[in-house]
Amino acid sequence: MMTGDILKYTPTSTVGKVTDVRERDGKVWVKLDFTGLYYDAEYLTVADRSEYIEVSFKEREKGTAGREGAEAALEELRRTEEEVDIRRFTPSGGG
Repeated sequence: MMTGDILKYTPTSTVGKVTDVRERDGKVWVKLDFTGLYYDAEYLTVADRSEYIEVSFKEREKGTAGREGAEAALEELRRTEEEVDIRRFTPSGGG
């Protein structure tokens, strides 16, 4: 596993290009550009180049393409939380 290799993290099928390789406490950790996270090399396999989607610098800055939907969902949740009127709820429980 070298910088520039295209690998797949098998538990989630995340595919990315290797940007860094580190060894710590007897384990090899590989950083993939798609998420910017380090993965245990034991769970990485060589991926076909056709599975790799290039991530632009702009997308990395605001979050990976796969996270845009999650960010939108979080924003919707925040908006919903602000609109809740607590007077609609009555306390309940033992007592």
